[in-house]
Amino acid sequence: MDYTGLIIFMVIGAAAGWLAGILMKGRGFGPVGNIIIGIIGAIAGGLMFGLLGLIGSIVTAILGAALLLFLVWIITKSKSQS
Repeated sequence: MDYTGLIIFMVIGAAAGWLAGILMKGRGFGPVGNIIIGIIGAIAGGLMFGLLGLIGSIVTAILGAALLLFLVWIITKSKSQS
């Protein structure tokens, strides 16, 4: 992945994190946290599913960010109950 691809994933991931935060309805970590997790999720999703074009990347990024937000929420919730 070159720098241009990384920047594209970061932009798509930021948007995906924001959208995933909306979809998760209160299970997110605020706008900045959701964007950061979205960027990580977008990069991970892109590596896992490969490049399927711009639309595929956006869908993959949203799904990856939503999944990662959910997993982080579960982990932090279980730690707070301990």
